[in-house]
Amino acid sequence: MQIVESIVIGAGQAGLSTSYHLKRLGTEHLVLDANAIAGGAWQHRWDALTMNDVHGVAELPGSTPPARDAKQANVVVPASFAEYERMHELPVIRPVHIDRVTDGEGMLRVHAGEREWRARTIVNATGTWTQPFLPHYPGMETFVGEQLHTVDYPGPEHFRGKRVLVVGGGASAVQFLGALAPITETLWVTRREPVWRDDDFTPEAGAAAVALVEQRVARGLPPQSVVGVTGLMLRPQEREAERLGAYADRRPMFQRIEPDGVRWADGLFEQVDVVLWATGFRPAIAHLAPLHLRSDAGGIQLDRNGRGTTAVKDPRVQLVGYGPSASTIGANRAGRTAAKGVQRALSMTGSDVIA
Repeated sequence: MQIVESIVIGAGQAGLSTSYHLKRLGTEHLVLDANAIAGGAWQHRWDALTMNDVHGVAELPGSTPPARDAKQANVVVPASFAEYERMHELPVIRPVHIDRVTDGEGMLRVHAGEREWRARTIVNATGTWTQPFLPHYPGMETFVGEQLHTVDYPGPEHFRGKRVLVVGGGASAVQFLGALAPITETLWVTRREPVWRDDDFTPEAGAAAVALVEQRVARGLPPQSVVGVTGLMLRPQEREAERLGAYADRRPMFQRIEPDGVRWADGLFEQVDVVLWATGFRPAIAHLAPLHLRSDAGGIQLDRNGRGTTAVKDPRVQLVGYGPSASTIGANRAGRTAAKGVQRALSMTGSDVIA
């Protein structure tokens, strides 16, 4: 069985960036991607999401990103990524649905059904889209209306004429309310009081937000999203929902779900037709469980005080799109860091690659 120097798992922005830098360094590698076509998770996003909304997700090293305009992101990004793979002749294999990664005879073994690849190092670039987080509340299984997560969002027209409860305190919830409040009745609930930004989001503010995520990863804690620590801001397209009071009428979390609505601890009841769970995602890293990378605190500790991409428990493993590099800008930049980490690991295991 062929043994390659590195395997990149995932061909989204972070995975393609890593592959680009590995190729430039002359590192023999493969990219295994679960999707049938190029585009990463963005090919699965809703039609109403445009290139104006994706915050640099299509930026990749050695190329000019597509324009930020009103075109559909789920069309433009896949086409851009496919062209990038062709232009740089990246070694992407798809579709490959990876079950687990194990350690055997000093090699990392990547299993996908009956198929198996062996590598000296791996770079995990699987992101979060395949791991939507859905909290459990009493009675949710009795609800006779629709329950959808962000990953299932079909676009605003689906909800016209329905009373929609949006659950969650992040950017997705704010965007959903912005799209839905002008066309139908909405309610908004969050576990905590939303934190709004009324100042400009400067590079300094972004760096401070990333630093908070780095601190968690450095301690081996499960990462929080970069967006989750930046505060919330309204875009121009959400001002109409603001005028209609969609954000001012934010309520605390309900206590239970009933067949036709939700009830709070004080007995207040609201009838709703749809519960839209904008409750975020978790890192898609279950396939790495056999490597025992998690710390006692529950997360994977990364090197350089959380600023790097190397797993502290096993330097053969790099993680991009995890923790501070889960942002669009961070994912792009992390590819270069991970490629250098791969070279360091190869030099330590006796490969002839020079660190």
